[in-house]
Amino acid sequence: MIARIWTGATRSDDADYYESYMQREAMPGYADVKGNRGVLMLRRDRGDNHTEFVMITLWDDLESVKSFAGPNADQAVFYAEDERLLAERELVVRHYDVYDLHGVTKA
Repeated sequence: MIARIWTGATRSDDADYYESYMQREAMPGYADVKGNRGVLMLRRDRGDNHTEFVMITLWDDLESVKSFAGPNADQAVFYAEDERLLAERELVVRHYDVYDLHGVTKA
């Protein structure tokens, strides 16, 4: 199993809208890709007028990631309003081998 991790930040005034936007646009999009095992969206106020978001997605394997991200699996995937909403964004994601999951079924 592979964990794919991306981080970005909005201005704090845009954070609630971005969260709901991601729930409408991105979250269903992950679930529709064969090999996706789950999505975790994290949010924290950094105290500098920015709110950070971390997306952690779980995948069966790197081929599943590529079916979502395209042939360059390390490239971040962006959505239509990201250019306007994101004050900061990683262009490259990190991938990790998942070696243990407590309380989560690997299937």
